[in-house]
Amino acid sequence: MIRSILFTLLLAGAGWSIALAEEASSKSSEPVKIADVKVRLSDHGPVVLLQAEGKAIPIFVDLTVALSIQGALNHEKLSRPLTHDLMHTILESYGGTVTQTIITLKDGTYYGALTVAVRGDTKVFDSRSSDSIALAIHFNAPIIVSRELLDSAGRTVEAPKREDL
Repeated sequence: MIRSILFTLLLAGAGWSIALAEEASSKSSEPVKIADVKVRLSDHGPVVLLQAEGKAIPIFVDLTVALSIQGALNHEKLSRPLTHDLMHTILESYGGTVTQTIITLKDGTYYGALTVAVRGDTKVFDSRSSDSIALAIHFNAPIIVSRELLDSAGRTVEAPKREDL
């Protein structure tokens, strides 16, 4: 009798552990929408900061991409279009739009999955994360990361220090 009670408790505990693991797994894959994007210069070059929930994921980019992203964030038009400006114009002229991008990290490299819709046809394109981010910003489309990526690669954003006069 005691054996059967222990066996039942063991099975119940295992089921509870599996349920907790599944809950944690589904929570870690939960999508998080990036709330803000900033471009900064660092000692290592330009960096794009994807911000959500008090954390920022730093993604280092080349100067041209940084200029394109910053220009799109500020709604600036350059005298000559950069590559992302050109892609934006081409897609729009064919009735297309970027609907979202999903940023992932694999083996230390960020990837972008850029979703493009043209006249009811939707396709997902593999891209560099920086290009994917730039086009998402040009189209005002959501930038998505997983909860796991935000928790593992995100750095806590410090509140700006107040200076009293």
